[in-house]
This record gives sequence, C-alpha cells and structure tokens, in this order.
Amino acid sequence: MHIEHSRLGGMFCFAALTLLPACMASAVPAPEEPAAWTLDAAPGSSAPNLARGPDGTLVLSWLETEGRSAELRFSTLEPEGWGPPRTVAGGDDWFVNWADFPSVVPISENLWAAHWLQLSAGGMYTYDVAIALSRDGGETWDAPVTPHRDGTASEHGFVSLFPWHGGVGAVWLDGRRTVSEEERGEDGKLNGMTLRSAVLSPAGDLGHQAEIDGLVCDCCQTDVAIPRSGPVVVYRDRTEAEIRDIQVALTDGGRWLDGHPVAEDGWEIAGCPVNGPALAAREDTVAVAWFTMAANVPRVRYARSMDGGRSFEPPVDLATDSPEGRVGVVLLDDGGAVVSWLDNPDGKGGELVLRHISADGTPGRRRVIARTEVTRPAGFPQLAVSGEQLIAAWTDSSGDKPRVRTARVSLTALRSGEVAGTGAGH
Repeated sequence: MHIEHSRLGGMFCFAALTLLPACMASAVPAPEEPAAWTLDAAPGSSAPNLARGPDGTLVLSWLETEGRSAELRFSTLEPEGWGPPRTVAGGDDWFVNWADFPSVVPISENLWAAHWLQLSAGGMYTYDVAIALSRDGGETWDAPVTPHRDGTASEHGFVSLFPWHGGVGAVWLDGRRTVSEEERGEDGKLNGMTLRSAVLSPAGDLGHQAEIDGLVCDCCQTDVAIPRSGPVVVYRDRTEAEIRDIQVALTDGGRWLDGHPVAEDGWEIAGCPVNGPALAAREDTVAVAWFTMAANVPRVRYARSMDGGRSFEPPVDLATDSPEGRVGVVLLDDGGAVVSWLDNPDGKGGELVLRHISADGTPGRRRVIARTEVTRPAGFPQLAVSGEQLIAAWTDSSGDKPRVRTARVSLTALRSGEVAGTGAGH
C-alpha cells in the first residue's frame, strides 16, 4: 500500500492546500442537543464518503489502515444510528490518498457497487480503479474489475458511481494520454488528463465506454447526480489557456453530450488546485457548489439549474473571506439547498461550515457545526440528507491517528436560522 499525503499524482497542488496548524475537532454545543450517534470507525480511519440509494438507504464508507494494509468499510444509517460496520475488501497494494477516496454506493435495493484504487506497475503514482459489485445489498462482494482497459501505467481515479443502463455507471479521471511523448493527440487537443465513463452490467460485464472530455483538470473530484432527464457529471475543466472552471456534461439517449460551463469564473492556474465541485439533483433541479480563486479571491460559489443542467442561474457567492473549499451540496424537498465547506477564518485552524439557501436563492446565515483542520489529512467532508436531518462526515486528524467523525443537524432549525443541535460520533 502507498499512503500519500504530500503529493497527488505528480501534479502541482495549489499553495492554499499547504499544511496549517491543527485544531481539535469537536461538535458545537447547542440547545437540546440530541444523543450522539456512535460510529464504530477505528483509529486510523479516514476518507469518509456518503452515498444515498434510490430507496433512501444512506451509506457511509471509509478506509481503515494499519501498517501497509488498508480496508474499505461501510455502515448504513438505521433509525437508532449507524449500523454495525462491514468490510468490502482489503489489501496491501492500495493507493490511499487524502483527496482521491473510495466509495460504497447503493445502485438499487440489491445491486451495490464499491470502488478503490490499486497500485499498478510503473511507478509510485500509477494506479487503477477497482470496482466490486454486490447483488445482495452489500452482504457479499464479487472480485473487482477495472473499468478502463487502456493498459497504460498512468493515473486513474476520482471516481463517481451511479445507476445507468440497468447497471453501474462509472465516471473517472483517466491519465492514459499523459504518458504520450507527443504534445497533442490525434484530435488536436493537448495530451493531458481526460474524463471517461463506462457501465458495468450486474454480471460485471463492461460496456458503453466513452470519452466525455478530452482535456480536464488533473486531480479534482468528479460528481454525478441524476435529474429527471438523466445523469449529469460535474468536473473542473482545463483549457489550453489554463482556465480551470467548473463544467457539467449531460446525457441524451444514453450518450454524453459536450460539456458546458456552470459559470465563467476565469480562474487561470497552471496546476490542479485539488478542490473539486459537488452536485445534487432533484427532478428538474440541479445544484452545483464549487471553490474558485479567480482574480485571487477565494470563493465558495453556488449555482442552480431549473432545466436539468442545460442552463444555470447566475452564481451566488457563499464565502469570500477565508474559505478553503472542499465543498458539499444537498437539495431539499422545499426547493432549498445546503452547502458545506471548510473555512480557515484565523489562519490557525479550521471550521466545517454550513449555509442554507432558500428556494428563492437567498443565502441564510453561516453556521459552524464542527471545529476541524484544513490540512491534507483532514480530507474532504461529506454531506447528505436523511429525513429532516442533515448528516455530515469528516476526518478528525488532530490526534495521533486520524478518525472518521459524524454529526447530525436539524434541517428545521437550519432553515429557521438556529442550529438546534449536533451529535458527534466516534
């Protein structure tokens, strides 16, 4: 196993992500605080991911590492809290990274998918995507398969899994063209990171392979959501002029359309900021949250589409003072949304922040739900909705070993302007 916390894929990482002093993670006390949900994630756990299935099942997955070994574990949210953890797989040849984390995703009631990264021959930063399927709701798992068959010793990661074509759709960043000695490919584009997709049938057969975008940012997370019109992927694009703004690509009749910008920030940066966007969808509404430093101003932005992602309303700036990014977004039943991000207001520690956006697009007050860090080991916090509760998960890296924590926030209180309580697990 290679555990990487200082460099991602050999790519330049933006200066805003350098290590900063730590601050102890804790839930903010509040009136009528509910009982804590205990998550049985051991010391050494990290890289949480929240995924919600079509039937409402909420799954939290994470990594547990010990020496050279790593395991992908998960738990489902039950009425009384997190259920007993289960293990998908483990190994000593995994690529474990602070920003490129694995997942466990319910595709349907019975068909589930999980992914992780596995080192390949050729170098420290060459690795492949491994996807395992379960046809009994996560009880048992098949041997993993690889959705890319290019055979290059390059980077493949930043995966999003979702239901598609009756099976498991997968989108990932693909480095097959980065190994070329030629500056440009046959399509005339610069040889760089690409965005690709494929579908695994329930039996594990590979099909519907496609290139979505021939030049994208090197190491920013992707995200997929499914409005009424079909899957939408959000990612950080890259132009030949090194403009790295946020784009979405839509589907039509089972195929990907060309990507188009969510907003034209004009962020010119010569390397990857390692700070990807987040996406949510409900019926015809699509919401995107992202971080940018265009014009050297750090901003967390939010934009909404009412037509399945074909066009977006003007973006709203939710933070412009000290955000670090690493965003999350969820859409609510009433047409509103909640965005999360990491903030660093005094330069000495971090805060996990929420902000509610009403259905008419008006942002609410900034709410801190946990003190945490903005170091790389702190990873990327996660956000999801379960009933009238907002669920957050993050990595507490303040101790000798990192550990995944969770908290819940009342949506009713968040909408009304007062966070009624949080519950932190351990």
